Amino acid sequence: MSVLRPFRATDMFKFNHINLDLWTETYAINFYLGYFSRWPDMCAVQETPQGRIMGYVMGKAEGVGTERHGHVTALSVAPEYRRLGLSRKFMAWLEQVSDENYRGYFVDLYVRCVNTAAINMYEGFGYSVYRRVKEYYSNLGLGLNPRDEEDGFDMRKPLPRDSMRRSVRANGRDITVSAHEVP
Repeated sequence: MSVLRPFRATDMFKFNHINLDLWTETYAINFYLGYFSRWPDMCAVQETPQGRIMGYVMGKAEGVGTERHGHVTALSVAPEYRRLGLSRKFMAWLEQVSDENYRGYFVDLYVRCVNTAAINMYEGFGYSVYRRVKEYYSNLGLGLNPRDEEDGFDMRKPLPRDSMRRSVRANGRDITVSAHEVP
């Protein structure tokens, strides 16, 4: 049986098979280390009994007052372990940490507008589009409209503290902002 456990710095030497996915954003080592040192309780891996990493999630807490929230920086599952519910497990775990440890009002994440599989998955987890952020990502060169590839959706899910659901909106796909307007 696999186990969800805290991310360790040495895991960076064992997750290349996950980061080779086209949709996975990869970062410099100092970026990962910064997250592990500042928000260790928001970084986790799922590991097989043999020690193979199946997937990971990295998050952080940010904002103040009713803007206090958990942010999903990276979520990725190795291709051979997809469709086992690991993403749902990671997201539920990060939502719980955001709520209990950081007293967040919502959890947010960014996803490429052309990554329909991920968008559908997150919507299935209760997330909705809050706004479209122009030119949030660099171009992959895959789509019919290169501009769509560069745009990202800011998706959010309210936590119990946001009982009035002020962190979400029904018309999020119609709201567009510049990447420069996003903190």
